[in-house]
Amino acid sequence: MILPAPTVHVRAPGKINLFFEVGALGADGYHDVASAYQAVSAYEDVWASASDDLTIEVTGSVDVAGVPLDARNLAVRAAQLVADEAGIDAGVHLRIVKGVPVAGGMGGGSADAAAALVACDALWGTGISPIRLRELAAELGADVPFALTGGTAIGLGRGDDLSPALARGRFDWVIVTSEDGLSTPAVFAALDAHRDDASLDIVPARRPMVDDAVLHALRAGDAHMLAASLRNDLQQAALALRPDLADLLETGRAAGALEGIVSGSGPTVAFLAAGPEAAIDLQIGLSAAGHVAHHVHGPVPGARVIHDD
Repeated sequence: MILPAPTVHVRAPGKINLFFEVGALGADGYHDVASAYQAVSAYEDVWASASDDLTIEVTGSVDVAGVPLDARNLAVRAAQLVADEAGIDAGVHLRIVKGVPVAGGMGGGSADAAAALVACDALWGTGISPIRLRELAAELGADVPFALTGGTAIGLGRGDDLSPALARGRFDWVIVTSEDGLSTPAVFAALDAHRDDASLDIVPARRPMVDDAVLHALRAGDAHMLAASLRNDLQQAALALRPDLADLLETGRAAGALEGIVSGSGPTVAFLAAGPEAAIDLQIGLSAAGHVAHHVHGPVPGARVIHDD
């Protein structure tokens, strides 16, 4: 009897940036940022199986046509990092089922990478410490460490200097996806160009930081307080590249959202609802208006092994 190859299943969440302040462009080509992240119940599922080579397949409930199937894929790079860290010469087949919009500003690729780190560590029994896994995650991208930890967190520096934030209760969101993604570098470039053209200095003179009002709203578990504190410095740039998103924001507010915000670099728009029932009503209203709308909630845990029956 031939036993099946061992397989590890890991699930990792997408995220919404509740607050995103962007500092000036540095000499190294990067921006200091201050972000409040919340992991939400839109998930990436990754199965890692023993294989002779490092291979990948990607499917999902979202459009995956633009997802690379080579070393450009963060999950592939994550698997190679684990192998290099452990000093092993082993292959792995990664099967990814995506539920987070591609190029949508919700960190789906970062969630894949976080899931691959955890899955390969478990598959190969490498025993990499949680601290070292977070360091490897930071090598892959600014959003990957948060996808490992989940919950609600504050990110400084490039966004990967994380500290947990207390969030009581549950926050309900309706996310509206778009078939056409936005390039994160293009959105940052548009923000820089806008700041260069502006007659007033609109770049924070201090190091970026998350407003206290956001932290108070999260600690209170108060959706109305949080709605009044949502902010994304990239939103104006995203709207310049995709003017239709401004109409979408108005549609969501008119349909009962407490507030809407472009998530990260967009084009996904996240609408905060007063609660689960209000979110369902909002989802129905936005769907009736012709949008692809999903009800999600947060905070949820980060990348974790799922024990399939």
